Amino acid sequence: MPAVPLPEAPAYRGAPQAAAVPALQRDTWWTLYQDPELDRLQQQLLASSPDLGSALARYQQARAATDSLRAARLPSVGASADVVRTRQSENRPLRGAGSSNYYNSGTLSLSLDYELDLWGRISRQVAAGAAEEQAAQADLAGAQLALQAQLADFLLALRGADQEIELLRETEAAFGRAAGMVVERHRAGLASGLDVAQAEAQQESARSQLHQVQAQRDVLEHAIATLVGSHASTFSIQAAPASDVLPTIPTGVPSELLQRRPDIAAAQRRVAAANAGVGVARTAFFPSLRLSATGGYQSSDLSNIIAAPNVFWAIGPGLLANLFDGGRRRAEVARAEAVLDETGQTYRATVLAAFQQVEDQLALLRRYGDATQAEQRTVAASRRALDMATSRYRDGAASYLDVVAAQTTNLQARRNALDLATRQRRATVQLIRAIGGGWSFEG
Repeated sequence: MPAVPLPEAPAYRGAPQAAAVPALQRDTWWTLYQDPELDRLQQQLLASSPDLGSALARYQQARAATDSLRAARLPSVGASADVVRTRQSENRPLRGAGSSNYYNSGTLSLSLDYELDLWGRISRQVAAGAAEEQAAQADLAGAQLALQAQLADFLLALRGADQEIELLRETEAAFGRAAGMVVERHRAGLASGLDVAQAEAQQESARSQLHQVQAQRDVLEHAIATLVGSHASTFSIQAAPASDVLPTIPTGVPSELLQRRPDIAAAQRRVAAANAGVGVARTAFFPSLRLSATGGYQSSDLSNIIAAPNVFWAIGPGLLANLFDGGRRRAEVARAEAVLDETGQTYRATVLAAFQQVEDQLALLRRYGDATQAEQRTVAASRRALDMATSRYRDGAASYLDVVAAQTTNLQARRNALDLATRQRRATVQLIRAIGGGWSFEG
């Protein structure tokens, strides 16, 4: 196993101060978001996802392959029965003078074959197969976690789109009322046609943005349908506000990550399988010893084939050694060692990537939190600016262009605030995935 140096620090660089939170199992972590629709969809994902079904089938293939390798530890037993009518050549060499041209031959036999595992070839093959099976099982757990995280991420994004749609609907209505006020002022000779055009353009811009976000929501809804194994044409999710809850996620200490992540477990087991493969390749330099036995009945009289005089048997060991192969075995050992080196480097890369993903999500959560506070102040300031611009316009002290600029700034700030809140929630999903799903505090 390649050495992967762990961070010397007792905690992740971006981890917040630890908080007291209860343990959470890997198969229930999404309940943190308090969305019944997410709970329902997660159950549908487990039952109907084609991607998860494919991962399960791959694990079943690996398990069957391991069972096949284990069978080599036991002797193989075969049975045969054949009846033959033969005409022999009259000019057959060494044919007896009184030998008949036609004769019958019947054979009933059992055979047994067993290879003695003197050099550990079979046991190493079984060990490699078992490690590959364990890697496939970890792959299945990793695929399940990835799909569950993707589903939660999609639904949180969809809930964010629901909030943005509601905001844009309210904004369109507000811009419509503002446009109506400008039209009335225009009729009274207090506003120009330019003011009317700007107010109408602002309303239409909000309507356009609304349709764009609705399109994004539709695409997310279709993606969720495919993920859980449903037809996009008949699948729908009712609009609902996103929960304000931002889960507290204990990341633990860096050294725990190696035991939590399914992809790290899979990579580690593939190193073990490759190491066993090197041992299998090296046993090719030693001879193989097999024990064989066969016996049964053979006679030309088919009506009385099972009789003592018709018994035959043979038993004995067989030794097979390859004396010259042109370097094929050495090349196979070199290939197996290269596979071991590759899987070792893959394991190391997987571990390093896991630490990066945890730190990435911690950094995003921290920075998004700071940005959210700043954006909330921006929303408050832009709201005051809009109120002042509207008041000044009504008093004739400012042009409608000031109102339009203030409306645009306020709308963008409010959309940014919603977007940051959604990003924060989605980052928590990715952090949960990065630390391997749920968590516990058992020693």
